[in-house]
Parts: sequence; C-alpha cells; structure tokens
Amino acid sequence: MNLFGVDIGGSGIKGAPVDLDRGDLAQERHKVLTPQPATPDAVADGVVEVVKHFEWTGPVGITFPGVVTDGITRTAANVDKAWVDQDAAKLLSDRLGGVGVTLLNDADAAGVAEMTFGAGKGRGGTVMMLTLGTGIGSALFVDGRLVPNTELGHLELHGREAEKHASTKAKEDEDLTWPHWAHRVQKYLAHLEMLFSPELFIIGGGVSRKAEKFLPHIEGIRAGIVPAQLQNNAGIVGAAMAAATRA
Repeated sequence: MNLFGVDIGGSGIKGAPVDLDRGDLAQERHKVLTPQPATPDAVADGVVEVVKHFEWTGPVGITFPGVVTDGITRTAANVDKAWVDQDAAKLLSDRLGGVGVTLLNDADAAGVAEMTFGAGKGRGGTVMMLTLGTGIGSALFVDGRLVPNTELGHLELHGREAEKHASTKAKEDEDLTWPHWAHRVQKYLAHLEMLFSPELFIIGGGVSRKAEKFLPHIEGIRAGIVPAQLQNNAGIVGAAMAAATRA
C-alpha cells in the first residue's frame, strides 16, 4: 500500500509516496526550500507544491519540527513563532483540498520508521533516535513504544541549547572539522546517557549519510551508536505510516 509523507524541516520541505510494505519511497522524493520566514501560510504553500508535484489526492502524513498535540503545533524553534498554538492539521488539510492530514513531530516520525523498518527494528529496552540537522530532534522508545514530543535538542548543554552547540547547522555555521563536531556530539550523547541510560542511539538526519566521518571519533559512550538505515528519508516514511491511520 502506498501513502504520502511530507517532512517539514528548518531548511527544506520534502515528500513522496511511500510503499508501506517495504518501508521505502515509492518514487523519488520532491523537495522545495523552506521559506524564510517560515510562516504557516508560506510553509503550507511549500507542502502544497510538494504534494501536487505527484498529483496526490489521498490522505497525507506531515511532520513538523516541534511539539504537536492533536494536530495543534505547540512550539516553533526553527520556524516562525506564528506556528505556536496553530491548528496546523486543519490549515494544511484546507490548503490540500480537504484531504485527511495527520500531523506529528518530525523526529517521532523518523524514529517510528527506524524502529519499524530500520536500525531499531526488533530492539527492546530504551532506544533514542536523534535527527541532526537545522536543530536536533529526538524520539524516545521504551520497548518499542514511543514517548512523543521529547524535543531533547533543547536541553541545556554548556549554558545554551544543545542544538545550538551540536546540530549540523552549528557545524556548518562555525566551520567545525568532523572530529571537533564529533566531540560536541559526544558530549551531548553523554548528557543524554546520564539522564536516560538508553541502550542504543540511532543517529539520523542528512548527516547520517556521512556517518563514517564522525561516528568513529565518538568515544566513551556505553550505549550502541548506529546511523539511521533510512537516512534522511525516515521522516517521510514515518509521516506516511501516520497517514495510514486515516486511510
């Protein structure tokens, strides 16, 4: 069965039909740049462009980089503050012609996909998925069950938000070498390990394609650390899985 997933990020909005039997994209994804400022209406324009690219008319799952409860976006760290307390599921459904829209946190979507089809498949205990990109998203699983909206990229680390210190954007903005950035990620993982004692970290986001450049430099973490198998498509796959609940 194919359903459609859209992944809204701080820098890009990407989507594609997903084959839910295989847990992979059914067609090559289409991506547009996230508008700046990333207001609800402007982002909705991008979502519509992505969905219409495929002439899709059925239910759509959509991820959002912040806390989502019952279709309402509650936080907006890397998008415009107008998203706070926005009925985003209704807004996006209306803009897509009234189709069913299921909205969820972006890292939660990626984590569900990885736990079902990827690096976390069959894993029990405490597993933490981290998406490193414009910010840092997190998805926490206990014996395969999601604890939603953890948003652990906003934990304080060295006097500022962890994502300002250890995200991929921080690496790019500060022109950090891979070993230097890996050391920052290591400190962040150590902080999470102290708080949650996970047995496995899954590292996602676009940087997961370059895992060999930084994972070997991370030391002293008891938990296993693996790159996301679905890489940067995990959010799209997880969004489509969420849409299946309305199909």
